[in-house]
Amino acid sequence: MPSKKQGYSLVERYLPYLLIAPALGYLLFFIGYPLTQGVLLAFTDQNGHFTLQHVYYLLYSPSSNFWPALEDTLALAAVIIPIQIMLALGFSLMLSANFKGKDMALYILIIPLTISDVAGGLIWYSLLTANGFFNKLFMALGIINQPIQFFGYQFRPMEFIAIVLAEVWRATALVFVIIFAGLQMISKEYIEAAEVFGAGTWTKLRHIIFPMLKPSVQTALLIRTLFAFQVFGVVMVLAGRDIPVLAGEAYYEQTVLYHYGVAALYALIIAAISVVIGYIYIRMFKAQYLREVTM
Repeated sequence: MPSKKQGYSLVERYLPYLLIAPALGYLLFFIGYPLTQGVLLAFTDQNGHFTLQHVYYLLYSPSSNFWPALEDTLALAAVIIPIQIMLALGFSLMLSANFKGKDMALYILIIPLTISDVAGGLIWYSLLTANGFFNKLFMALGIINQPIQFFGYQFRPMEFIAIVLAEVWRATALVFVIIFAGLQMISKEYIEAAEVFGAGTWTKLRHIIFPMLKPSVQTALLIRTLFAFQVFGVVMVLAGRDIPVLAGEAYYEQTVLYHYGVAALYALIIAAISVVIGYIYIRMFKAQYLREVTM
């Protein structure tokens, strides 16, 4: 018969595995299984044999829109994400000060979090049409003489701008919440100590606030980049396939052309790009004090 001490040692030995079992089960069922099925769809034919026909179709077929979709997705991410980070950082610094109406400003900034991407796209479509709010306002102020055309294949650069405006308005709130929360976690003692030694605003930002915000910026970049490569609803509402994106082309191949293997390959490419960029973020934005701990 095992002693009480042996019983405790068994519990201590297997308790960590029991604690992580639910999370592991979740990952295996909701991520591992779909990922495995995606790989099988992408690299097997209808008979279950290995094939690269979907890869050849994606990369070389005249009917494939992969390269324009990749280019436009990267372009949107390269424009939208830096703007959102800068706006979120600026709003966070402004709202870190105490002033009348701070709570109201905070609520207004996070309102877009409650709006879906499709709804956000519809809102900006109504604002930017020839008879929309902005065109009427600018014409009433005498800034323009005729409406600015944002939509239509011949106005693709303006459609790109419309998508950027809609995404910046809709998703900056998510980045702001993460960075603002990180800013609140910085101890006021560091700021007060710097002020005692005569540090100015820029010095405090450069040597205290920005370095300690790196983990929050890293998290915001990771989450926002994942969403940026999955952008779909806003683009479909504002531009359709005039500006192809990876997620939109995956949807088109799946639901219109019934190329399930090609759609799965799009999904795998989106996941691979996200993983690579996520790794780069982790390496670039790791805080110095965390590096010293792990060394």
